[in-house]
Amino acid sequence: MLREKILEGAVSVYRKKGIKFTMDDLAKEISMSKKTIYTVFRDKKHLIYDLVNYVFDQIKASEEEVVNDDSLGTTEKLRRVLSLMPESFTGVDFPSLYDYKDKYPKAYRAVRERLESGWDTTLGIVKQGIEEGCFRDVDLHLFQMVYEAAVERFLSTGELDKYGIHYGEALDGLSDMLIEGIKA
Repeated sequence: MLREKILEGAVSVYRKKGIKFTMDDLAKEISMSKKTIYTVFRDKKHLIYDLVNYVFDQIKASEEEVVNDDSLGTTEKLRRVLSLMPESFTGVDFPSLYDYKDKYPKAYRAVRERLESGWDTTLGIVKQGIEEGCFRDVDLHLFQMVYEAAVERFLSTGELDKYGIHYGEALDGLSDMLIEGIKA
């Protein structure tokens, strides 16, 4: 599908150049004319917005794979869901989108909304772990708020760069801390 090819190319060029990539960069990356790209995306703002949703849709699809993997225990499922970053998005500089929240406000709002929604699966895993006795009985809302606040900070400040921590590594570390904190 043309739209998906463009979005995959956008992920690739975003990984290489960050949010400052141009439509010329994208056209070159996917060996397609800008004119063809503009038949699918009106402008870069619309492309970035759709790219955010595309990335989150891929993460949700990966989440479903984890949840349906019967070879994984509850703790490992939670660890993987909390630190999910599909392979194709490794190395993508997601925090840079926050630097451009004024230029791409619709995409910025989409990131925030997607981070704050869709928690049913994750909290369902925590509930299952509580029922199984592998997790302590914890306030699920507090668990969610702690995770969201940490991710928000990862994305909205330059602190990860300051300490030389990649976003994926930060998610892994956060997941480990949260899981160790709720283990029974």
